[in-house]
Amino acid sequence: MRPFRLLFLCTGNSARSQMAEAILNERGKGRFRAESAGSKPAPRVNPLAIDTLREYGIEWRGHPPRTVDGLEHEPWDFVITVCDRAKESCPVFPGQPVLAHWGVADPADALGFRDAFIVIARRIDLLLALPVEKLERLALEARLKAIGEA
Repeated sequence: MRPFRLLFLCTGNSARSQMAEAILNERGKGRFRAESAGSKPAPRVNPLAIDTLREYGIEWRGHPPRTVDGLEHEPWDFVITVCDRAKESCPVFPGQPVLAHWGVADPADALGFRDAFIVIARRIDLLLALPVEKLERLALEARLKAIGEA
C-alpha cells in the first residue's frame, strides 16, 4: 500500500508547516509522506524551528520555503492548514483530499518554538492513532477537524 500523502500549509512555510512535515515524516514510519508549503513563503526556514526539531531528536531534512503554486495539482490524501491566514487562502485541490485546520500561533510571535512543537506533535500523534484506512472520508475529516479544535 502506498503512503498517504499529506500537505501542511501555512503562510511563510518557515516554521509550523516545516516542523509538522518533519515530525510526521519521522513518526509516520512510511505510512505517511508529508510535505509543506506556504501562501507567501519566507526567504528561509527559521533556524529556531530547525533547532527545536533537533532538540526533540528529529533531524530536519526539509527544503527552503516554497509556494503552494503547482502543488494544488498533485494528488493529496490530506491537506492541513496550520495557520489562520493559510486557511483563508487555501486553494482548491482536485480529488477531494481530506481538509482540516490545525491552527497554531506563530511561534516567533506567541507560543515559542518548543510549545508549537509540542502542540503539533500531539496532533500528529492523534492522527497516527486513527484507523485512517478504515474510516470513511466524512468521518475522517470530522476526526481531523476535532484534533485541530482540541
